[in-house]
Amino acid sequence: MLRRLDLRPDASNPDASNGDPLPRPATLRAMMPRAELDVGAATEAVRPLVADVRERGAAAALDATERFDKVRPQSVRVPSAVLAEALRDLDPDVRVALETSIERARLVHEEQRRPDVVTQVVPGGTVTERFVPVRRVGLYAPGGLAVYPSSVIMNVVPAQAAGVESLVVASPAQAEFGGYPHPTILAAAALLGVDEVWAVGGAQCIALLAYGGTDTDGAELEPVDMVTGPGNVYVTAAKRMLRGTVGIDAEAGTTEIAVLADDTADAAHVAADLISQAEHDPNAASVLVTTSQELVERVEAELETRVGATKHTERVRTALTGPQSGVILVGSLDDGIAVVDAYAAEHLEIQTADAAADAARVRNAGAIFVGAYAPVSLGDYCAGSNHVLPTGGCARHSGGLSTSTFLRGVHVVDYSEQALREVAGQVVTLANAEDLPAHGEAVTARFGTDAPVERNA
Repeated sequence: MLRRLDLRPDASNPDASNGDPLPRPATLRAMMPRAELDVGAATEAVRPLVADVRERGAAAALDATERFDKVRPQSVRVPSAVLAEALRDLDPDVRVALETSIERARLVHEEQRRPDVVTQVVPGGTVTERFVPVRRVGLYAPGGLAVYPSSVIMNVVPAQAAGVESLVVASPAQAEFGGYPHPTILAAAALLGVDEVWAVGGAQCIALLAYGGTDTDGAELEPVDMVTGPGNVYVTAAKRMLRGTVGIDAEAGTTEIAVLADDTADAAHVAADLISQAEHDPNAASVLVTTSQELVERVEAELETRVGATKHTERVRTALTGPQSGVILVGSLDDGIAVVDAYAAEHLEIQTADAAADAARVRNAGAIFVGAYAPVSLGDYCAGSNHVLPTGGCARHSGGLSTSTFLRGVHVVDYSEQALREVAGQVVTLANAEDLPAHGEAVTARFGTDAPVERNA
């Protein structure tokens, strides 16, 4: 079922360069399974829609919702009575599970709140890094092939822990629910104390969050300063287009899992975990990196049984057989770690004999799940970690959503007259070296002379 890439050092293996070292990371990345999503093409597709929302605001967003989601909400903002009703009607078991997820996420994300740091550079001269929360944020919860109240939690909890003043949760309107987002989405928002929810999704949602507008009842839809949350390729394209108008967390794309395993791994665990992410989307990526040919055969046998028995069989089968999924065979765990570092998975499981030690050697991953009893699905819901993570190799340079995402480090410079006087000569020298003499004069003017600084010849 899974495509194979054999990187073991073997003279008969054309991929492995006859026993030479693994290719460089950039070459490895080009060889690996990846989803074929063209954000650039999607950007051109959404450009007119974004421009329309900028021009006409909520009316354009509602028009697009009617066109794409086959329903037109009476208003963008969900009435408070509808939120209260969704929470009242929430299945008690689901409520307990959501409350558990919220409690654990709060424990982790409140620990991430950074204190201000004051550094005394010299007597009378300090630099303070003050961490200031973004004032208003838009938190996107997808609503395509599945319902994601967990994404509401993963966005809202760190924003609240950071001290964000104003939150709006946005999720696609659902024809099945009278043009409102899924009731479980609404209930999760209400559980978290969020009273502003917009019934809009897709690229039109990102544009409306960025530009704001006027709702059908005349109420203001205030634009946000930052947009976070995962979505499809059109959501990603809109975030790319609007970056600068608003801040964004990352270009989070379709989900992906990589499993690094040796011959001690349980094939049933590996197969179940590959399927668990494949059920998100036909474009989801499931990749096994292993030293063991025998494990591959056992995993394949498990997949044959489990794929046919799972609820979303066709979606899972499409994902597992697509170009974004596969098996990569390596000659050693050292090579395996090099491969997963090059791949930089959104979710990386380590199922090896010494999983903790091997996990500690990994540099690039959105989140790392260590050992047999830390599956990705635990992190999706109740580990306390965040599941909004970088995809498409972006874990090489970006981290997942956290409390820090919503905080800005602002340097506060406080120098006395004497502290400035002591370094004035160096400031003047550097200003002249850069041919910016007025910079130096801005210092000497403070000492009553207002004399021009001598210029370099």
